[in-house]
Amino acid sequence: MDLRIFSEPQQGATYDQLLAAARATEDGGFDAFFRSDHYLRIGPGDAGPGPTDAWITLAGLARDTSRIRLGTLVSSATFRYPGVLAISVAQVDAMSGGRVELGLGTGWYEQEHKSYGIDFPSLGERFERFEEQLQIVLGLWGAPSGDRFSFDGRHYQLADSPALPKPAQKPHPPVIIGGRGPKRTARLTATYADEFNVPPSPHQPADARAMYEGVWGACERQGRDPASLKLSAAKVVCCGESEQELERRAAAIGRPLATLRGQGLTGSPQEVVDQLAAYAEVGADRMYLQVFDLDDLDHIALLAAEVRPAADAIRPAAG
Repeated sequence: MDLRIFSEPQQGATYDQLLAAARATEDGGFDAFFRSDHYLRIGPGDAGPGPTDAWITLAGLARDTSRIRLGTLVSSATFRYPGVLAISVAQVDAMSGGRVELGLGTGWYEQEHKSYGIDFPSLGERFERFEEQLQIVLGLWGAPSGDRFSFDGRHYQLADSPALPKPAQKPHPPVIIGGRGPKRTARLTATYADEFNVPPSPHQPADARAMYEGVWGACERQGRDPASLKLSAAKVVCCGESEQELERRAAAIGRPLATLRGQGLTGSPQEVVDQLAAYAEVGADRMYLQVFDLDDLDHIALLAAEVRPAADAIRPAAG
């Protein structure tokens, strides 16, 4: 099972803190370092130091790291025009030497849109815009060099675009779609995505299995081999070698340890490995370890030393 470190910098993090965590991720042998794409803290607490833009941050990390893959879980389709997003991601992909992945979603956090003057249409319209954005980004990347790309949608129109720059990865950077919707999200995933992610709200392996089955069904209806789709999940992680260490880490992120034990990847390194194996048994290929305390680099080091090597031996069950 691939393990990736997943950060939530809208909760409070500077670029230097993100860079230190990304380098710890790389040094620890993890597959990737991902970040959320939000402009406002979620939940109560100090709003400082303020938001960092996901793709500007990833551009910096592209130059300041050398091996790990980099991406978003997930960028909101409401934040950027699709043509601009295609350019930004292609450029960061080139800056990283082909290590970027694009997680994309409809957007859900209304208050951050109000705080920064970003339109927040109805859910139905957000899904319409989301699909057009996927069509445009993939269309711009996939247009043969020298050809022009046009698009006439309900929400976006492109006329005679040179469809440049192209990303370094061919045919394009992997596209990740996450969500819990059994119909629209499953269909969009089967149509456009390379990976489906179960988002980091409280869930258990059985919940993930039900969502995977929905996506497998959508693939079959579209004539796509379900095995061509990577399956993943994201969960908060709290790992420690003693009860005191677990209590300290839970307190640092403002979560009761008892709650984390029921909702996250929580406990000793072996307990976390066993919990990862339960997700593999329902089909997960990959897990995003949601780390909230970016200053606790010892946490990442413990996961690297005691959890990651055991996870390498975990194989997902066939769907």
